Amino acid sequence: MKKLRDLQLIIEDAIAKLEIPEHPIELYEPVKYILSLGGKRMRPALLLMACDLFGGDVEAALSPALAIEVFHNFTLVHDDIMDNAPLRRGKATVHERWGQNAGILSGDVMLVLAYQLMMKVEDGLLRTILDVFSQTAVGVCEGQQLDMDFEKRHTVGIDEYLNMIRLKTSVLLGGALKIGALIGGANLADAELLYSFGEHLGIAFQLQDDILDVYGDPDKFGKQVGGDIMSNKKTYLLIKALELANWAQASELNDWINSKDFDGEQKVNAVTELYNQLNVRQYAEHEMETHAEKAFKALDQISLPAEQKQYLRYFADGLLVREN
Repeated sequence: MKKLRDLQLIIEDAIAKLEIPEHPIELYEPVKYILSLGGKRMRPALLLMACDLFGGDVEAALSPALAIEVFHNFTLVHDDIMDNAPLRRGKATVHERWGQNAGILSGDVMLVLAYQLMMKVEDGLLRTILDVFSQTAVGVCEGQQLDMDFEKRHTVGIDEYLNMIRLKTSVLLGGALKIGALIGGANLADAELLYSFGEHLGIAFQLQDDILDVYGDPDKFGKQVGGDIMSNKKTYLLIKALELANWAQASELNDWINSKDFDGEQKVNAVTELYNQLNVRQYAEHEMETHAEKAFKALDQISLPAEQKQYLRYFADGLLVREN
């Protein structure tokens, strides 16, 4: 199988050669800008990897892979507007540079461009793959809406949270893998198993992210720890803590959540101490491991020799072993 880095380089080269119209410049310049900001190109690379796994022609999967990347970046443009975020990958966000209206419209045209790229698959697969892509796109939008809804709610259940991250994050991984598998010649059963692998892997990865945001080493994690605590983000750890806390612990936790004027370091330390008292890290790690096991079980069931699937297993292991 081709290695992940080789596939990422193929994607980078294809993005650089992607033909995007020049006019109106105010519509298309933001599209070129957001695609030029880089990123790991993980989702399109996984689509190519899935195609390669089943012996397919990676070149035949390149346009659909680009479609996944364009769609992903479309969601980032609109998410940044909804979050009023000033930076994306260390650079000004699209709406900061060109204004909110331009950000909305450029995002809209990216969604159309994504469909145009996805439609370049062979006619015999077109209807099936467009159906997978559309269901994936709807799922991502549903996940974003749920995430926004949770910001306004005091109480969110663990099952609700897991469903939200499945939709917002994981279905795009699963969808990319399933599309790549189908282009590579997989039957529907194997393609669905690969989808399940990606879906559960994505959930496990997000849970790991929740854990590392509190307990990670910032030099190894790649960002400041405690950001979720300071912003009162409803992560698995916070939801579980509120579920398990006694009256005194819940009162202290809610005081920190409701406080408008606080010392950041003091808040992070205090909330982390409450998490430690309630053992929420262990609960989160158990949930993460459960979904990782489900991912590997789905991978094991795919009707290919074990050695062919080994690189995907290595990839998943590497994704879920980030130093903290």
